[in-house]
Amino acid sequence: MAKLTKTDVLHIAELARLKLTESEVLKFLPQLSTIVDYIGKLSKIDTSKVQATSQTTGLVDIFREDRVVSDGSLSQDEALSGTEETYNGYFKVGAILSERSNK
Repeated sequence: MAKLTKTDVLHIAELARLKLTESEVLKFLPQLSTIVDYIGKLSKIDTSKVQATSQTTGLVDIFREDRVVSDGSLSQDEALSGTEETYNGYFKVGAILSERSNK
């Protein structure tokens, strides 16, 4: 069994930006040790005769040519016709953020 320490669990938690309580550290210590043991077992499997693959379904991407289709699209004037205020051809809306908090 992998010998993980409380320091290891706290380091992993820090990397994941998690704040753990002492009881959570004690709870996760054996769980993480079991996971590391399992990964260790997987690394001992002989895969030298297994062909490398990046996908298993045999499906391929089908691409289409990019083209502009204007059927059913609104012109800029039509799009802006339902708003009360515009500015330089754009919708004018109220500010969402009035002040930055990270000055």
